[in-house]
Amino acid sequence: MPSIAELIAPRRLGTSFRWLLSSSWTSNLGDGIALSAAPLLLASMTSSPLLVAAGAMLQYLPWLLFGLYAGSVADHHDRRRLVMAANAVRVAIVGALVVFLVTGHANVWIVLATAFLYGTAEVFADSAGSTLLPMFVRPADLGVGNARMQAGYLVANQLAGPPLGAFLFAIGSFWPFLVQILCVALAVVLISRVAHTPVPAREAATDAGAPKPHPIREGLHWLRHNAPVRTLVLIILVFNVTWAAPWGILVLYATEHLGMGAVGYGSLTAVSAVGGFVAIASFGWLERHVSFAALMRVCLSLEVIMHLAFALTTVPAVAFVIMFFFGAYAFVWATISTTVRQRLVPMQLQGRIASVNMVGVFGGLVIGQLLGGLIAQAWGLTAPWWFAFAGSAITLALVWRPIRNIAAAKPVLEDAAEEASGAGAS
Repeated sequence: MPSIAELIAPRRLGTSFRWLLSSSWTSNLGDGIALSAAPLLLASMTSSPLLVAAGAMLQYLPWLLFGLYAGSVADHHDRRRLVMAANAVRVAIVGALVVFLVTGHANVWIVLATAFLYGTAEVFADSAGSTLLPMFVRPADLGVGNARMQAGYLVANQLAGPPLGAFLFAIGSFWPFLVQILCVALAVVLISRVAHTPVPAREAATDAGAPKPHPIREGLHWLRHNAPVRTLVLIILVFNVTWAAPWGILVLYATEHLGMGAVGYGSLTAVSAVGGFVAIASFGWLERHVSFAALMRVCLSLEVIMHLAFALTTVPAVAFVIMFFFGAYAFVWATISTTVRQRLVPMQLQGRIASVNMVGVFGGLVIGQLLGGLIAQAWGLTAPWWFAFAGSAITLALVWRPIRNIAAAKPVLEDAAEEASGAGAS
């Protein structure tokens, strides 16, 4: 019978993968702690909804400002060291906040500045970090590797971190951030054990005679001429717009439309994590028995159905069932879409294309939340769900056939499989 360690991080994925996974899980725990502690800190300093909301917005904003540049940096520097440096900067930023809190000099503007600076460092850490897995794991094992990474995000960032952050905040305002510092610092130590990573773009830039293209423009040019990845990025952008529209007013929908109260709302969001656990347990079987094209179509179809079901229901029990299935298929979609993108993008462009994808994700969230608020204000709390249903259904109809081409595209990383395996086993 395989050990727990073997089930979580199979030996065939290599030692470097295990260090990478442990670093990711540890860092996610720290971020999950801040996920609840940061809004609580802002709310303790100001009653302005605008300033409280600005805390989250200032962590999204760096992706829109620096995301493409961070991807280019990741493609032209040692990615492992870049993750270590960016996380070290995050430790320093939160450390400064702790000093302000302990000495009693913290105020809302210092907290907002911390959110922006921390978010900026996170852009560089995540842009480089998202490129590491394909460097150590064979293309055939990327699905399993991404599933384990997603599992860590689900458990540490979404489940364990937020309640721990709220508990620590109740003890003292600086305690959650001190623990966050320890988690991120430990993540730096763990990722330092990963095998040395080469700089993929350095060789590509030495072609004789021809002028070097601008790095960001080069990445966008490749994306524009690669139909499968371009379509995948557009799908993610549009579905994030439609998803974020009702999600931005979910707390009002749950408490006022469904009459669930604050505890019910918290339970509603937690149910999606339970669905995610089911998907974690079943992903390996799904990957072996169902094609990626079929899984992608099923996930996006369930997204359309979810919006319609939320628009129609007035029963809290039905909402819990919907949210359970949302957690399950959302986890499967995130794992598949990441795996497909990593398989199709050349190693020297992984950072830039991943950053374009993330800019689309956060750009979609910002646009969707703005639209959802305006629509709900004008036509009521169920209107954003109808907007999401119509928008996602039309998008799905347009991409139904191209999805087959995305899943069937030949991975460009196959030729490097043996080299990646050797690095992962070091």
